[in-house]
Amino acid sequence: MGVLGIDFGGTQIRAGLVTGDRLMKTALELTPSTASEPEVLKALFSVIDQFKEHQVDRIGIGVPSVVDVKAGIVYDVQNIPSLKEVPLKAHLESKYGVPVLVNNDANCFVLGEKYFGKGKAYENIVGLTLGTGLGGGVIIHDRLYMGANCGAGEFGMVAYLKHNYEYYASGQSFENLYRTTGTTVYEKARSGDPVAQDRFTQFGYYLAEAIKMVLYTYDPQVIIFGGSVKKAFDLFEKPMWERLHKFAYTHSLKKLKIVVSELDHSGILGAVALWHDFDRIEEMR
Repeated sequence: MGVLGIDFGGTQIRAGLVTGDRLMKTALELTPSTASEPEVLKALFSVIDQFKEHQVDRIGIGVPSVVDVKAGIVYDVQNIPSLKEVPLKAHLESKYGVPVLVNNDANCFVLGEKYFGKGKAYENIVGLTLGTGLGGGVIIHDRLYMGANCGAGEFGMVAYLKHNYEYYASGQSFENLYRTTGTTVYEKARSGDPVAQDRFTQFGYYLAEAIKMVLYTYDPQVIIFGGSVKKAFDLFEKPMWERLHKFAYTHSLKKLKIVVSELDHSGILGAVALWHDFDRIEEMR
């Protein structure tokens, strides 16, 4: 059975066909993020159409938005202003004649780790996407937990200091706090610049406070980092753990694992994993 996984982002639309556990083919299209809804959907269809010669039995798609999972409607897609309320599931099922699952991209990330990556051995997992924002996905007792409105795991939006956790513990924090890009700070830190390295130390402190909030609320066995900032893990890992050691429940902290995703095409595999999760739930019924 061929499952087409789609990572529908504000910059790029990536898709890949997975048969079993093998990624057979990938395709990419730039997202016309400032275009009208029909033009954005046209770009999405263009990516999918690259798989016309292959057997696609199902489609899974992850979107950076709040999602009505049952109806497959996406709301206020991040960085694509024209996508305010789009019945994505209905559009795709009507056009391609195969069943479609739609979910939030952070939920897809944690499912991808559960079925294809470093979450395989764990029942209780939190995936944190450290990119421009700070997103999260939650698995409890081997099942994705989305909340009533697919809003569970939005750790970055929780109020912290003068703003929220995302302001201080994501890629945008370097611009917010230092008026420079994360890439610039990263390159300078790699070259040995002590000021840049200190900024990653501070980032580790802020991220630790976000992780404490995750631990108090969900108490996972493992936290898995994804997103572009994970590449700098060695620059903030030590200060992160230094601050985490002040966590109140030291016994729980000793058991906690914090790891970095090693999946290639994690967004695609996460979207495919929506169907793995769906099938597993159906088998349990």
